[in-house]
Amino acid sequence: IAQKYLNFGAFLYLGRNINYPTALEGALKLKEISYIPAEGYPAGEMKHGPIALIDEYRAVVCIANNSSVYLKMLSNVEEIFARRGKIIILATEGDKQVKKYSRQIIYIPQIREELSPLITIIPLQLLAYYIAELKGYDVDKPRNLAKSVTVE
Repeated sequence: IAQKYLNFGAFLYLGRNINYPTALEGALKLKEISYIPAEGYPAGEMKHGPIALIDEYRAVVCIANNSSVYLKMLSNVEEIFARRGKIIILATEGDKQVKKYSRQIIYIPQIREELSPLITIIPLQLLAYYIAELKGYDVDKPRNLAKSVTVE
């Protein structure tokens, strides 16, 4: 997946409910080590801005695991697909519905919804890592990042 999306100019990460912060963190990791513009956004707000950015040059990462908001997230995926967006879907093992929207599916194990961010973030971190590696960046020394933050 990293190879296929290596030269995309920007990424949009969408999550709902408990996985919205996961989308934010996934976007942050990509920016920090791959230097690719990425934005995390609540999927429920997609029609209020980010939908205008969807095209064949922006990858959209959708966290569509088995959760209480799965059908709503699937609706977001359908809207992106209808606009020819390039979608990477994080889905729960065994989910067959998402296959019609993307060939780029990362399956995660079934887990209680409240614990899902702990599992879901791992493939997002790995995606950022592999893209950075393929671009030749030193993932252990991202530019302009401090190891600690001092508040004055």
